[in-house]
This record gives sequence, C-alpha cells and structure tokens, in this order.
Amino acid sequence: MKKVCVLGAGSWGTALSILLCNNGHSVTVWSIDPEEVLMLKDYREQREKLPGVIIPSIIDFTTDMKVALEGAELVVCAVPSPFVRTTMHSASEYINGGTIIVDVAKGIEDNTYKTMTEIIEEECPQARVGILSGPSHAEEVGRGIPTTIVAGAKERYVAEYIQDVFMNETFRVYTSPDVIGIELGGSLKNVIALAAGIVDGLGFGDNTKAALMTRGITEITRLVTALGGNIETVAGLSGIGDLIVTCTSKHSRNRNAGYLIGQGKSYQEAMDEVKMVVEGVYSAKAALALAKEHNISMPIVEAVNEVLFEGADAREVSMRLLMRDKTRESDNLEW
Repeated sequence: MKKVCVLGAGSWGTALSILLCNNGHSVTVWSIDPEEVLMLKDYREQREKLPGVIIPSIIDFTTDMKVALEGAELVVCAVPSPFVRTTMHSASEYINGGTIIVDVAKGIEDNTYKTMTEIIEEECPQARVGILSGPSHAEEVGRGIPTTIVAGAKERYVAEYIQDVFMNETFRVYTSPDVIGIELGGSLKNVIALAAGIVDGLGFGDNTKAALMTRGITEITRLVTALGGNIETVAGLSGIGDLIVTCTSKHSRNRNAGYLIGQGKSYQEAMDEVKMVVEGVYSAKAALALAKEHNISMPIVEAVNEVLFEGADAREVSMRLLMRDKTRESDNLEW
C-alpha cells in the first residue's frame, strides 16, 4: 500500500483517487476550494463534475496542503494545466526528495511554452517526475469502465512505479520513455478537438470530422518529431488514441466547447457553459508559437487561434482551409 496525495478534486482527480483507493492505497485529496471539500465530505460525490460516482468513505479531503502531502510517496498533480505551476510551487516545500510526482494535466504553458512535467521539474527539483496520459475520460474511469493509458518518464523505474500503482483489471497501463511525445500529443489533441467541435457546431458531417482528425494528427506529428518526440508515440494511446476520444466523445469538454463556438459563442462563453477549464484554449497560442518557432506548418492550429482570439468567422476560416494551395498528402512518398 502506498500513501498517495492527489492535488486537485475535479473530475479527473476524483476519478483517479477512487481508482487508487480501490487498488488498496491510502489516498488524501487536496483542493484549494473549501466549499468543494465540504461538498465532497458531506455527499461523497463530486456533484458538479462527476455526478453519480460514489467516493469511498476512506478517502480523505482537505484544503491543508501540508496535511495532504505529509508522508506521501506518490503525488498526483490533477489540477488544470493553467494552475500547475502555482500549485506545485506551493507544494514543493512539503514534498520530500525522491518522491514521485505524476502529472495528469494536459497543456502547454502560455508565454514559456513549457510542458507540465517541465514546470513540475522546475518547481519541485527534488522529486522524480512522470506523466499519465491517454484516452481516459474521468466519467468512465470513475465507473470502472475498461481504459488503457500510458505512463511516461525519463527513468524506467519511475514509469514502472506509476504503472504498478495505477494498473488494475479495468485500467491497463503501458510504459514509455517518450515524455515529450506523450505530453505534446495530450496537449495538441485538445486544440484539434476544439476544431472538431467547431465543425460539428457548424453542421458539417462525418467526412469533415474524419478529415480534420486525420490532418490534425499530421500536424501533431510534425511538432512532436521536431521537438524530439517519436512518431510511434503519436500513433499510440497518447496520440491517435487520445485524439479520437477527445474529438468524438460526449464527455469531451474541448469538443463540447468547440461545438458552442461553432454555434457562435465566444470561447469565454463556451467555457462558462461547459463549467470546466477547457485546456485546448490555453494550449492553442503556445502550440502556434512553437510551430512558428520551428517553422512547422500547422494550418488547423492556426485556424483555431484565429477563431478563438481574432474574432474570425468559423465558417469562413473552414472554407479557407479547404481552398489552400494544392499539395500532396505526404512529403515522404516519391513517385
């Protein structure tokens, strides 16, 4: 049995705390919001973000970060990506050397363009950091629906430690050393999922979404490989796998927010209606900046930025994407 602290009591933090508890570990969940902690203690249910999923009575909830982290052998960073740096900065003084931190947030930091594990390594240099990512909606993991995911870390021991702690009969965990590939796949698919939601909101069809997803994975591959990631990772769970589920699922906050944007709402109005942090909105600018820095063509990512931040009409932007200059599908195939 491991002593685990989960930082963040949203849908994903709650679902993983239940999974870890059912695996026999001692789990304490921290939230910055006293009302959220009170609700979780009183009702044993994340009523706003994970309704209907009952939380075991032996899981503790607290707003006291020192109490939550005391003696923790594993720390799960489950706060939304825009809050990872501030949360881990506050947590660092209570985290012992050698403690394993596993990030489950997906995003790229605005302005610095750093991934979540890079941020955690900066704020908690005494820890050993890994990542858990893949097609895994909290709504299904919390109910024990079969799910497969990948644990990544620079050190094999860390990835295998995460694998051992999380894996059970309904939650299969693979391991990988390609941390940058896993992180970029998980972050960039949110941007593509926004675009997928937008085309749904515009009333386009299955052909359109299939094309968008396929060309989206091409854009993700370009950036991943340019930054040192592996094409096999993009073809795996944290790439194509996560892209499929996020672009198509009713549970996807990014796809749902995109749908509202396609119907004419601003990104802020869409996030307010979804009632969760839509991480693709925060990653879109960083993704475009990285593409420009590395001279990589990412027209879908560019189009999403135009709609989100420049007030461009989504239908007109879609038509421009279709009418770009003629080209071949792959630069690597010769006649």
